[in-house]
Amino acid sequence: MRLSSIALAAFAAISAGTSALHAEASDAVKALIGSWEISNADRDKTCAITFKADAAFGGFKLDLDKGCTPNLPMMKDVAAWKIGSADEVQLLDARGRTLIEFTEVESGMYETERPGEGVFFMQTPSAVGPPARTAADVAGDWAVVRGGAKPICTLTLLNTATPLDDLMLKVNPGCDAFITRFGPTTWQMDRGELLLKSPRGLTWRFEEGDNNTWQRVPETADPVMLIRP
Repeated sequence: MRLSSIALAAFAAISAGTSALHAEASDAVKALIGSWEISNADRDKTCAITFKADAAFGGFKLDLDKGCTPNLPMMKDVAAWKIGSADEVQLLDARGRTLIEFTEVESGMYETERPGEGVFFMQTPSAVGPPARTAADVAGDWAVVRGGAKPICTLTLLNTATPLDDLMLKVNPGCDAFITRFGPTTWQMDRGELLLKSPRGLTWRFEEGDNNTWQRVPETADPVMLIRP
């Protein structure tokens, strides 16, 4: 009888521990329920995903936006999700196999690296803000303004690729020597920044501000701005 009591006590302790683990897992799942965005490092390719708490395929249900697979082919067979033993977020196929695994790198931000594809991030939409500008958003005519004065040049950012995967740029007639000395011929978007590049290896970086204006960074006492003419 004494051994039976000890066995029962041990079983009760194990059951209590298991229940606690289930409670923790349930809390962790609830914390992730809702909308997330998965993107590449440049955030020019995104996937909207919604985690749910309903059981499915060895994990939980999820919804994928229709643009997920065209933007991120790695999402093609994703059918469910779950939390791994080390609190990683695992995306599963319809057989319950792990296809993609995200590890939390800071509060609310998860990361995965895929050989040959690069680094991808998972964040809530409120954390990432509006989508990064694409080349199509930025292409067109821009006036260069220096020191808050009148425009000193107009540039045309073309949406035409070069052999090196930059985009072509045209410096229009009548530009100030400040621009012609720099001599930009190509441009590109890089992690939300607009880059103007010259054949001599010089690069000017611009960061988007208010009202669709872009300011050269780092900021100086004589700021250079790009504005729509």
